[in-house]
Amino acid sequence: MVQKLKNLGRLKITILLIAMTSFCVAISVTRSLITDTKVFLFLNWNLFLALIPFTISTLMLVYNLNRKLPVILLTITWILFFPNSPYILTDLFHLRLNGSAPIWFDLVLILSFAWTGLVYGLISLMDIEKHLITYLNKKLVNSLIISFLFLASFGIYLGRYLRWNSWDIISNPLGLASDILGRFLNPLSHPRTWGMTLLMGLLLNMIYFSIKFIKAKPELAKI
Repeated sequence: MVQKLKNLGRLKITILLIAMTSFCVAISVTRSLITDTKVFLFLNWNLFLALIPFTISTLMLVYNLNRKLPVILLTITWILFFPNSPYILTDLFHLRLNGSAPIWFDLVLILSFAWTGLVYGLISLMDIEKHLITYLNKKLVNSLIISFLFLASFGIYLGRYLRWNSWDIISNPLGLASDILGRFLNPLSHPRTWGMTLLMGLLLNMIYFSIKFIKAKPELAKI
């Protein structure tokens, strides 16, 4: 596996992500030990969920899957878990001035988890884009990528405000479907749903395409 990652030019970023994840875990455990509270330990679970889409896309890359059915099934699975990566951005809602630790410490803690989770997600999205480009034309793939990011934004809303998660598509599909259909059939009755979906989707698209632009222009690193 290590040699395959190296051959694909993926080893360095994987090591970096392991280091970033280790930092996140360490800082959250340190906070828990110093303050004798478990306030932000849940972030470790959120980060684990953010790791799943990255794991799926990495396996697709390492094993060079090119059969349509496995690619389609894994891509669908990836879509279900992808919102977990940017979801951690909304954990900033938990930032409080009257917490058991200095607010600057909690800010660094939450941002560390949020950024690490987001990087996991964005890299996995780039992987999926590479797979799709082998089957579809570039314009259609770009449209799909934009759609995935807006779908992720909608998924973030479902998780943050309606408390649904990726597993509920198996454990409670009817309840999940009911909430989703209700918002599509009566959009005007749910302005917060579509307001957050639109703005968060635009933010995620700005982040993703700005990173892609910088990646495509290595000369910018010399500025």
